[in-house]
Amino acid sequence: MAANTLRFKTNYTVSSKIEPFYKGGKVQDDQEDITSFSLSPNDEMLVTASRALLLKQWDWKQEKCTRSWRAIHNIPVASMTFDCTSTLLATGGCDGTIKLWDVVKQYCTHNLKGSSGVVHLVQFHPDISLLQLFSSSMECGIRIWDLSTSKCICILESHFSTVTSLAFSPDGHTLISSGRDKICTVWDLKERKVKRTVPVYEAVEGVVILPENEDYSKLGVKSKELHFVTAGSKGVLRVWESSSARCVFTQTLPSGAASQSAQEDGDPLSLLYCLFLPLCNRLATVTAEHNILFYQLPSLTVQHQFVGYNDDILDVRFLGKEDSHIVVATNSSQLKVFELATNSCQILYGHTDTVLSLDVFRKRCMFASCAKDNSVRVWKMDPETGHVQCVAQGHGHSNAVGSISCSRLKKAFLVSGSQDCTIKIWDLPDILPGLGDEPAQLTSRITEKAHDKDINSVVVSPNDKLLASGSQDRTTKLWSLTDMSLLGVFRGHRRGIWCVQFSPVDQVLASASADGTIKLWGLHDFSCLKTFEGHDASVLKIIFVSRGTQIVSGGSDGLVKLWTIKTSECVKTFDAHQDKVWALHGNSSDDLIVTGSADSNITVWKDVTEEELAEEQAKQEDQILKQQELSNLLHEKNFLKALGIAISLDQPHTVLRVIKVARLLDRTTQASLHSPSASMSLGHP
Repeated sequence: MAANTLRFKTNYTVSSKIEPFYKGGKVQDDQEDITSFSLSPNDEMLVTASRALLLKQWDWKQEKCTRSWRAIHNIPVASMTFDCTSTLLATGGCDGTIKLWDVVKQYCTHNLKGSSGVVHLVQFHPDISLLQLFSSSMECGIRIWDLSTSKCICILESHFSTVTSLAFSPDGHTLISSGRDKICTVWDLKERKVKRTVPVYEAVEGVVILPENEDYSKLGVKSKELHFVTAGSKGVLRVWESSSARCVFTQTLPSGAASQSAQEDGDPLSLLYCLFLPLCNRLATVTAEHNILFYQLPSLTVQHQFVGYNDDILDVRFLGKEDSHIVVATNSSQLKVFELATNSCQILYGHTDTVLSLDVFRKRCMFASCAKDNSVRVWKMDPETGHVQCVAQGHGHSNAVGSISCSRLKKAFLVSGSQDCTIKIWDLPDILPGLGDEPAQLTSRITEKAHDKDINSVVVSPNDKLLASGSQDRTTKLWSLTDMSLLGVFRGHRRGIWCVQFSPVDQVLASASADGTIKLWGLHDFSCLKTFEGHDASVLKIIFVSRGTQIVSGGSDGLVKLWTIKTSECVKTFDAHQDKVWALHGNSSDDLIVTGSADSNITVWKDVTEEELAEEQAKQEDQILKQQELSNLLHEKNFLKALGIAISLDQPHTVLRVIKVARLLDRTTQASLHSPSASMSLGHP
């Protein structure tokens, strides 16, 4: 067992990835911009419209295009929708026209003209027997088209800006429209008149009517009247009673999120879409930061959150029981906690500017963060539910806090290093706040002017007695944690220090620099023991693995490298990122590492040294068995089988030898058959 633990790692392979899958912006297919797409209600067919004025029909489950045809629009398609039977498709163009397509018989059935400007919204009436299509364009009205005559039979006028969403009541007699003019309008479709104008005091992007026959008492719904949900610039879901225009429920955001959403319109928390998913009775919303949230009805509780786009990954740490989660700092004030098994995400609010660094306490149920808002925060995860909340916060730095490190032996303190060139030590209270309580306020016990330039990295030693700091001033310093007295300075790097790490077992310290090197230093005499060269650019992050006998590094060249300290050699280089690798961390059992990059990708790597060794041993054993079988077959003069095994062993010399022996034997046999004695014995005269 000990031998296994101390065996050097030779290879990692990608175990899983968290990649961007939704950035807002453009969608592309074969390098051609997609301007609109729609999935049929029966979930079978996807149709896309491209800037090249092509419509493509996809079997999305097989990931293949089944047919394509010209859109006939003069300029690109802006909107698209299927009818409830999944046989009719409507496309709204930027040229002000609407086309209807029979996707089964594959021809255009209608060409509706009369809209002014871009047709950004098309929707069929749910009662297909009415043969009605609703549309909206730049004129802000809602047009009703009679598909039996191809004529516009009515224009519903109420909004003064873009109409963003339409929702029909279950009986099809009521329509609710939302707009960026901060109102929702309730329409009587029989009379084609306004029943009620509901001032909602925010630009609304999506409206959904609550389905019938559910108990919505938790949402303040007390009557059988029609109720609808709005999603918009304030970033919260709200439930309205249509008859009284009264808001009966407003979603409560976490305190940090609530303070952000109190800003003006255009807030990153604002909601861009709201969709009803009837099969699972859920609402799906999309935020301006590309987060997708699923709410379960009738309670409107969050079931899942998915992050469509992470931007730059600045730091990452394994978290939770058996490292079941990772906490990620992206180019955002929000922290993201991903459950590795599902990629479902919990978004943590609290910091008010970009989070720059993270660290975890030994048991990994608590972690600390620091940010450009000059503050540090401590967070705790409930081991049963996985819920994370902020339990402590500290303010005091006069500039962005670029690095943080937690105490190693127990949850006693944390250390922060800042662009104000100071290091602060923060003591944690013995008892931390419980669920739902306000975070404890931390005060720094010691503040020390430590460097002449930005402090990029601080790290606490495994015994909680020493602290190392690395700075843009090209030096690494060693401090006593009891009184922050300076013990020594490590000089030798030609450019700034990005990361420092203590060995988990030896009296050595590793530093990574913008000069492209990693240096190993002795703690007793502050001398440079080794220099590792191999990265073509800055080395941004390093960790020790294999019980301190190896180092993994991440660089601004996008490469991850595995080094063996004893030989100073780079064992392997891993190329899975396209940009700077800012984030790197190893799990508790030392068989996984996680990397994060400015390319928005988070990659989990698995140590496959044991598997590859076992494969190699099995291969060697198989070779030995085949060699023995080959020897037996040659002895038995079974040359055909012997030849097959020699070929499978990839041994050309053995193959040649088998052929030579076989030919020699064949010649001998032929010669003996043609000898006079053989002829006489065979009865020849």
